[in-house]
Amino acid sequence: MGAATFLLVGGLTPLMRKIALKIGAVDSPNLERKTQKEPVPYLGGVAIAIGITVASFAALLYSDFSTDTFSKALSVLLPAILISTMGLYDDLRGLQPWPRLVAQAIAATLVAIYLIQSGTLGQAFNNQILNYALTIFWVVGICNSINFFDNLDGGASGTVAVISIFLFAIAFNQSQLLIAALAIVTAGATLGFLIWNKSPAKIYMGDAGALFLGIIIAVLTIRLDPEVGPQARALSVPLLLMAVPILDTTTVVISRLSRGISPFTGGRDHLSHRLMRKGLGRKTTAYVLWGLAAAFGSVAYLACCVTSDFAIPAIWATGVIWLGLLLIFLRIPATDQ
Repeated sequence: MGAATFLLVGGLTPLMRKIALKIGAVDSPNLERKTQKEPVPYLGGVAIAIGITVASFAALLYSDFSTDTFSKALSVLLPAILISTMGLYDDLRGLQPWPRLVAQAIAATLVAIYLIQSGTLGQAFNNQILNYALTIFWVVGICNSINFFDNLDGGASGTVAVISIFLFAIAFNQSQLLIAALAIVTAGATLGFLIWNKSPAKIYMGDAGALFLGIIIAVLTIRLDPEVGPQARALSVPLLLMAVPILDTTTVVISRLSRGISPFTGGRDHLSHRLMRKGLGRKTTAYVLWGLAAAFGSVAYLACCVTSDFAIPAIWATGVIWLGLLLIFLRIPATDQ
């Protein structure tokens, strides 16, 4: 499935590029926070959304099509499609932050209702209010985190591909086959898109793609049941998988609030910008971000799939490393001045 989605999205992306250029859906370097020198077309996210949706339902029809499986897959894909549609409108027409946040909150609430009522939440607490609050917070937070993170050629698409591969490995190891299937399809789609999105990018995914992937990854990670010892250890797995996008968002929010700037205001203060400010090139910066995602993903895999006395110490050590990285990135200037 991953290979098929790779080919599908890899083939669809140049077609969407032509359409974007024809209708003028391009990201022009007309703002200070833009780093590209030439206009780059959007609509890559449409190729990603089509590829993941078509491949997922085709796989269901081929393998284990049932009402239960269909509804579970739809609970992931439908909110992603709806939010992606809003993101596409934002790409083409522009939206203010608050309408986008409200739409994400509504989608997250619907996801929370389904997961909690169907008993498919990976790690549920005894308090239902807490379950709803954390689920909505996670979905909205990760959705925005992936959108924030999409600021470097190949940065977000490559990182999501790495996260998806580790998510697949964990879910497959635990025989959670629907999550594994959707994860490998997502990995294939993002890798297929990466062919065209790597530096120098020929197309961007735009909000349509970033929000679609954000919903997909958020729902899959919160539905994953690591099936390990204490709940704290199980809860660390989605946090470890998403550690790099969360690190980026945390750095940006703290930095902007400390400077009296709204977190929703665009800027060149993300991890990628700070790494390039220290002298790294675009390609090297992308490799660093992918490497960090792989390192945190490896600890997530160790935490739930490897029987070892080092799992808990590794989780704590990784948490300390994450905090250390946060402090390091915050010390790098947030602007070029």
